[in-house]
Amino acid sequence: MEATSLEWTPRSWREHPVAQSPTWPDLEHLARVEHQLANKPPLVFAGEARRLQEHLALVASGKAFLLQAGDCAESFHESSADTIRDKLKVILQMAVALTYAAGVPVIKVGRIAGQFAKPRTDDFEERDGVRLEAFRGHIVNSDEFTAEARRPDPERLLAAYHQSVSTLNLLRAFTTGGFADLSRVHAWNQEFVANSLEGKRYEVIADEIERALQFMRACGIDLHDDSALQSVDFYTSHEALILPYEQALTRQDSLTGDWYDCSAHLLWIGDRTRHLDGAHVNFLRGVSNPLGLKVGPSLGVDELRRLVEVLNPDNVAGRLTLIARMGHERVSELLPPLVEALRDEGRHELWACDPMHGNTFVASGGQKTRRFDDVLSETSQFFLLHQALGTWPGGLHVELTGDDVTECLGGGSRLDEGDLHFNYTSICDPRLNATQSLDLAFHVAEYLQRYATPIGDRSL
Repeated sequence: MEATSLEWTPRSWREHPVAQSPTWPDLEHLARVEHQLANKPPLVFAGEARRLQEHLALVASGKAFLLQAGDCAESFHESSADTIRDKLKVILQMAVALTYAAGVPVIKVGRIAGQFAKPRTDDFEERDGVRLEAFRGHIVNSDEFTAEARRPDPERLLAAYHQSVSTLNLLRAFTTGGFADLSRVHAWNQEFVANSLEGKRYEVIADEIERALQFMRACGIDLHDDSALQSVDFYTSHEALILPYEQALTRQDSLTGDWYDCSAHLLWIGDRTRHLDGAHVNFLRGVSNPLGLKVGPSLGVDELRRLVEVLNPDNVAGRLTLIARMGHERVSELLPPLVEALRDEGRHELWACDPMHGNTFVASGGQKTRRFDDVLSETSQFFLLHQALGTWPGGLHVELTGDDVTECLGGGSRLDEGDLHFNYTSICDPRLNATQSLDLAFHVAEYLQRYATPIGDRSL
């Protein structure tokens, strides 16, 4: 079956090659778990996904900015209310700075409540002559290096569902119960500016935001009473990697008759699973959620054209986010032809920058890490090339945590390779800590002010 076939059901992906799939040892067990999941309530609702697509359509038209952020891979062992709160806190802090700088709404999408699976370069891992299956995220197996721990276990799909339920409940409580109050979030940013060396350079932006809030108060706006300033829309996303889980949580909307993957508001296809006739492209082309597509160095113009035609055949604004992850050394060479090709064809896909995945390397101590300066370099080049092409730099996609981890080098934390062992807790790829994340956000705020003009404000 061709990926562009008009026939689609939630099961049709099974007729296509499945990349990055674990070898489940007991398929009957897997089928029983799929049946259980298919009878559980959806994690998110079709109407929420439609609202996100409307917001992303604003990004595609240059009238909003996307911030997509969260864990590299969520852990079954890090699901406390404090962990979730601190992660959300950093994302909200970043969003306030970006909102003020961009002069447009910031759409907040977390890599959370479902980001439990990770693709792997190799199917196996070897240590001291022992060869075991690769760790594929807690939804599949455990990161412990034993034969039993590395055996794919379908029960983990149920555990991922239940942890996602708990996470979503907390997120909804935090984002509507006063935690996201604009004055509170701005006060957190003022503390960052006042108490850290890296924050000092952002005093101008922080002072401008404070004057704007003072003006609102002088106009009689009660910042602690206005519901628009007390709560925020917050959406969830993850890579749709484990297709039995995604299919089991796919539902037909009673209002429209369309199919939605109700495991998250937005699902994305990774750089390793974007094969045109592959199972992942086939599955996601049939659901009506907004989608993401990772765009790496090996993706050429012709293949990108075919993919956007399959995933967004009606050229609907907000349907497809293209997440560029080229690496700081190649982004200025590789990204412009892709952006130009879609721009010249009148496509409505939006572009976001993932400055993390193309800048990973292994430190001398064996830990995977990233340099903050490389992350910053790819981000700044992304903004500059969009300015040159007359297109809107639609968003930022980063891996971060609210914890004081030591996983990425440099930035405000001034970490070097000798510091990595102090608090390296990621079960997969290195994340920015809270200080580094805010440092990046204020840099991007400067880029937005300097290089990016909302498309709706540009003179003809």
